[in-house]
Amino acid sequence: MANHKSALKRAMQNEIRRTRNKSTKTRIKKATKEVRLSLNEDSGEMTLKKLNTAQSLIDKAAKKGVTHKKTAARRISRLSKLVVTASTT
Repeated sequence: MANHKSALKRAMQNEIRRTRNKSTKTRIKKATKEVRLSLNEDSGEMTLKKLNTAQSLIDKAAKKGVTHKKTAARRISRLSKLVVTASTT
């Protein structure tokens, strides 16, 4: 455990950030899973709506520093590619 006041504060900040980042990552995972599941079940319009929601969450996470900018771009690209190929077939 930390002995200095600043180290205690740092430990508390890290814990708060860890929980916030974890919840953000969980929301992203759920949103991408919804997009993948909706490819088989929902209409194209509903899938696009879910894709937009997932893209928004991924972009916000990258903007806040939860994920890296290029990781976010790669995830969005792969999701979009999935939706486009599924809609054309």
